[in-house]
Amino acid sequence: MRPFAYERARDPEGAASSGSEASAKFIAGGTNLLDLMKLQIERPERLVDVSRLPLSRIEANGDGARIGAMVTNADLAADRMICERYPVLSMALLSGASPQIRNKATTGGNLLQRTRCYYFYDTARPCNKREPGTGCAALGGFNRIHAILGASDECIATHPSDMAVAMTLLDAELEITGPDGSTRTLPVDDLYRLPDDRPDREVNLAAGELITNVVLPAPPPGRQIYRKVRDRASYAFALVSVAVAMDVEDGKIRSARVALGGVAPKPWRARAAEAVLDGSAADERTFRAAARAELEGAKGHGHDDFKIPLAERVMTSVFADAAKGAR
Repeated sequence: MRPFAYERARDPEGAASSGSEASAKFIAGGTNLLDLMKLQIERPERLVDVSRLPLSRIEANGDGARIGAMVTNADLAADRMICERYPVLSMALLSGASPQIRNKATTGGNLLQRTRCYYFYDTARPCNKREPGTGCAALGGFNRIHAILGASDECIATHPSDMAVAMTLLDAELEITGPDGSTRTLPVDDLYRLPDDRPDREVNLAAGELITNVVLPAPPPGRQIYRKVRDRASYAFALVSVAVAMDVEDGKIRSARVALGGVAPKPWRARAAEAVLDGSAADERTFRAAARAELEGAKGHGHDDFKIPLAERVMTSVFADAAKGAR
């Protein structure tokens, strides 16, 4: 590991100011950054420790909730208000990583974790996300875990976060502090960028901008479900994950929200599926049509071709289970 300077931030404004310096990185739980530093993928000259900032509260916010960026994944998953009002978020968190990592990983850090692509982690192989213009080894390599939606010829990596999929479903907004002390809000769905021709640009944050809180609106009506399909029962990233909130009455879908994980370079809001589901009969024909509408433009790259029929089956199954909560 290369030498680096260390600074413990005293407040969000000071952290953002220090974080805007060249080669500075924020560190909280460090569950992703330290691995990247050990492998020489991230080479910060300064670490700004934000873990002790007063951003560890979970509190009601009108009909919704406000979650501090330093809240650990374990505390967020176990919070009574989250379990009762936003069960999809608790389910997503508990499906991710391991208990040890959830005890350290933070809400803000989870949102900003980097891809787990094999080739991104292998500095002997070309990777446009790591070194722009060098190529994408995954395109012609072993790409079983890679994207089928939203990818480009420059990058087919997927976003690894389970929590971010649930946050996208819930229409969460981020409160952000800038290095000049200014603040702004950003929908979580707008945080992430698709790779296009610049896969190294992963998020829409300026240098030094610090996520301070996540704000959840009132819970969506109906039943919430998060289902994750993976290679083993724990400590594995999603091959396909599906988050759903569906409100059904008298056999008709009154409203539906759908988000997918493990299939795209960002948490994927399934708008095409939602359009099919809303106002339709809550039956298998509708569920399958919604899944197929979302996957119409899906593209495999060889080893990940199986994800397309797998995603259709998982989506159809989750839709059916969500509808079982019909009134």
